[in-house]
Amino acid sequence: MNLHSTGRRAPGFVLASASPARAALLRQIGLRFEVVPSRIREDDVAFEGPVDKVRSLSRTKAQHVAELVKDKVIIAADTVVVLGEDILGKPENQDDAKDMLNLLSGRWHHVVTGLTVLDTYTGASCTSHEVTAVRMKELSPFAIRAYVKSGEPLGKAGAYAIQGRGGMFIESIEGCYFNVVGLPLAKLVNIFCEIGINIYDELFGG
Repeated sequence: MNLHSTGRRAPGFVLASASPARAALLRQIGLRFEVVPSRIREDDVAFEGPVDKVRSLSRTKAQHVAELVKDKVIIAADTVVVLGEDILGKPENQDDAKDMLNLLSGRWHHVVTGLTVLDTYTGASCTSHEVTAVRMKELSPFAIRAYVKSGEPLGKAGAYAIQGRGGMFIESIEGCYFNVVGLPLAKLVNIFCEIGINIYDELFGG
């Protein structure tokens, strides 16, 4: 379905997140969008396990923003870091960030992102998720203290940003790099196509 040939004007896109990293990725692929952050909190959604958590949160975020906008395509995401059975969200303070980095040091972990696209014009929506395995190098206490002092770990799932200074600590990844940043781009494009949005016309002016 080509939205440009059905009488509908080119849809507007909304990122339901205040994440600068996610916004930067959308700008990287040339998508024009506005930011309308969702006010949904983790405590507002019941879940079982990390995959269910991120899928449920992304879906609820999209539905919340859908109540605020009209004739828009909403992109919502939620990302967590998983170490064994433990879910590592965003650190609450510097001590929490140090604890997370100590846990991740020298070990493999998984980054899980739930992703929902909701078209408020057609009502079509799709929720999916992406998982990437990441290995962090062994970190010295000095490295952890210095990195936390920089302030970058705060507000980041797992207390690091692979696209920032935290990238120097990552030895290897298996899977989608952009997922670790916070928005799996290939998965996003697949979802657009699945719900009938000709994203290639939007991005390349076809």
